[in-house]
Amino acid sequence: MQFKRSLLAAATLALATVAPTASAKPFKWAGSSDIQTMDIHSQNSALGNGIHAAVYESLVMFNSRTLKVEPLLATSWQQVSPTQLRVKLRQGVKFSDGSAMTADDVVYSLQRAMSKTSTYSIYTQGMDRIAKVDGETIDIFLKNPNPVILNQLTELRVMSKAWAEKNNSVEPKDIKAKDETYSHRNAMGTGPFVLKEWVPDQKIVFAANPHWWNSGKAEGNVTEITYTPIKSEATRIAALLSGEVDMVRDTSIQDLARIKANPALKVMEMVENRTVYLAMDQFREELVGSNIKGKNPLKDLRVRKALYQAIDSATLQRVTMRGMSKPTGAIVPPQVNGWTEGVDKRLPYDAAAAKALLAEAGYKDGFEVDFACSNNAIIQDEELCQAITSMWSRIGVKAKLRTMPAVSYYPMAQRHEASIALLSWGVPTFDALYTLQSLTRTKTMGADGNYNLGRYSNERMDYIVDRVKTETDLPVRNRLLTEALQLQNDTIAHIPLHNQMLAWAMKKNVELVQRPDNRIDWRLIKVN
Repeated sequence: MQFKRSLLAAATLALATVAPTASAKPFKWAGSSDIQTMDIHSQNSALGNGIHAAVYESLVMFNSRTLKVEPLLATSWQQVSPTQLRVKLRQGVKFSDGSAMTADDVVYSLQRAMSKTSTYSIYTQGMDRIAKVDGETIDIFLKNPNPVILNQLTELRVMSKAWAEKNNSVEPKDIKAKDETYSHRNAMGTGPFVLKEWVPDQKIVFAANPHWWNSGKAEGNVTEITYTPIKSEATRIAALLSGEVDMVRDTSIQDLARIKANPALKVMEMVENRTVYLAMDQFREELVGSNIKGKNPLKDLRVRKALYQAIDSATLQRVTMRGMSKPTGAIVPPQVNGWTEGVDKRLPYDAAAAKALLAEAGYKDGFEVDFACSNNAIIQDEELCQAITSMWSRIGVKAKLRTMPAVSYYPMAQRHEASIALLSWGVPTFDALYTLQSLTRTKTMGADGNYNLGRYSNERMDYIVDRVKTETDLPVRNRLLTEALQLQNDTIAHIPLHNQMLAWAMKKNVELVQRPDNRIDWRLIKVN
């Protein structure tokens, strides 16, 4: 009943705030978790970035069908020199309050993404400064040549400078701190929708932006959007089956057959551009919460290899994931530049070999270790962790499993408070540098190691990553990317598990484009 009341309230609000028309089309969808912030530079997360794109736009975007970079708030760009990119801005663009978007707003937004409290430095890596040329042109000056600068710009969205200054939101909210800025719960952009209401863990309501520059020209016909985070799989699917929502993005694996058999519903499936993996604390000298004192077993390659080889990935795929996963030995999925079949090869499952490695490392009786896991962020996350815990117990490793919702889990993990953590990593740039720089580069400042939660460090890895940042000879660059991916495997910087399979379930009257990055293109949704 509470869920029904929430949907009713959302619909009532949308109708009250948007002038009703005969062609108004509401779209209601549900997922397993909520976003952490509406601030576009505060927390780099796949769900948040996708939802932010309903309100905020970037200079360029990946075409949802071809995945090629195309203009959005920019109309064209020119490489003036290897370290200077000139961008022409679309004219006539307005923010949802009716004010004109200017070159000053774009310069400010890119600079805001580079600020200390931003977690978007992975997308600004290589940028030196941003300059206004004239009212319709900006220059992006780079510290060194950057072969993926356009890929990075797809995730850097534009905010009104005047709005941010007026609302004390010049700097992004520090996601690790408790203080809130206005931009944390409110939004104002140039995109196809405006944020009408966000009640955390209950609903997000959007209405059509009357000032959108592309209004009336997009393929979609949706004028109202309500997103409801529903942690319970059973409740989420019940909402779809009863018609209370039009689509469920995080479809429970056990309900797929029933949904496919329903003549009023359909399912869209594909391999997601996302790898599920385990991060391990390779930094602390003593492992927190373990019975081993004075040392950290996870710093030993033999221990990490034992944990890897004790995981039966075929069983995880068949039983836990019910076929909705693709086991992998790589830390990036096949859609990503740098991936090869060679780096995708897993170490074989071998419990006996794993026990022998532990004994060789001095842990013949195993050890206790903290194991943290989300319970609503990754497909079958809690079930995966339970299965892995059982597998490790067979070689004497006693994982003390603790689970929590995504909203508290990820800040905890980013504070390095987990010895082993289940995580997943998508690659919005579709280039392996994004993953390698974030997960395997030694953690320093900015983008380097910004999500290296186990604080892995390897001198050769750092050299390759830093060279790849500026290498413009593409065959050479691709060879370096593959070398780095293989080095991640050889040193077991992380334990890759699988690439997720997407399963979007929806009513048959819904038309949209499924993307491998699990994003909904808000401009293309049709409800017939």
